[in-house]
Amino acid sequence: MPQIRPPEMRRSWLFVGGADEAALIAAADSGADVLIHELEDFTAPALRPAAREIAPRVLAAWKARGCVAAVRVNPLAGDGRDDLDAVMHGAPDLVMLPKVSEPSHVTGLEDAVLAAEQSLGLQTSVTELVPNIELARGLIQTYDICNASPRVKCALVASEDIATDLGAERSRDGEELKYVRARFHVECVAAGVVSIDAPYTWTDDAGTEAEARYARQLGYTAKSAVNPDHAAVINEVFTPSAADIAKAQRIVAAFEAAQANGDGRVELDGSLVEVPIYRNAQTLLARAEALSAY
Repeated sequence: MPQIRPPEMRRSWLFVGGADEAALIAAADSGADVLIHELEDFTAPALRPAAREIAPRVLAAWKARGCVAAVRVNPLAGDGRDDLDAVMHGAPDLVMLPKVSEPSHVTGLEDAVLAAEQSLGLQTSVTELVPNIELARGLIQTYDICNASPRVKCALVASEDIATDLGAERSRDGEELKYVRARFHVECVAAGVVSIDAPYTWTDDAGTEAEARYARQLGYTAKSAVNPDHAAVINEVFTPSAADIAKAQRIVAAFEAAQANGDGRVELDGSLVEVPIYRNAQTLLARAEALSAY
């Protein structure tokens, strides 16, 4: 079985809804690392039967293009089980679940996915699960939700649904969700899973870039999108640039030279470089090298 792009290398996650098979397959042209056939809010209930029918072919086409092929089903208490019955025939790499607010939602999905794998003769315990945190109750339980199953390698925080749940007024600068995004990332890091930032739901590239850079500053390495044009913007932000690499190399060289002289830190460009900064630079260089393979 070919290896898919590992969790820490998945920069852009693009939601694509509906039952238009040609349009869904064409989403691979966006350059997104992960493509998500979105059967919940982006697919009207009347279109879900048709969307389920085409899902296995869409997933196969995405895999052939080298994308991580995902599907977001509806909550299992709603249309989710019908979604799973259909889409598991396409052996999705990832199954995403919306409105996760309890660890039991993850274990329920795990049981349903395992049953489908066994029924269809698929390799078991391979399909990853990605909980979507979209409610305040889910946010304060993110750590436990992420630890509910070993299949959870990544988790995603929403924007519009959690803003609605909080009664927050949405704005382009996203000031009202900064605490949500920061707390979510902290909980994911503590749980040892990759945090996926919320989508920027306006259409401009400049806003997407600004929000992605803020997410990167917080420590995120991935961001979701609802506009295909934003995948390239996200990929660029979360890929170390030549300038980033050069700066990290200077930090590593200066710190290692200082250590060789018996010093535990060094001043560089007016800033004291200590062990944590040195390790961050090493991490950036390792990430740049790893991404170069894709």
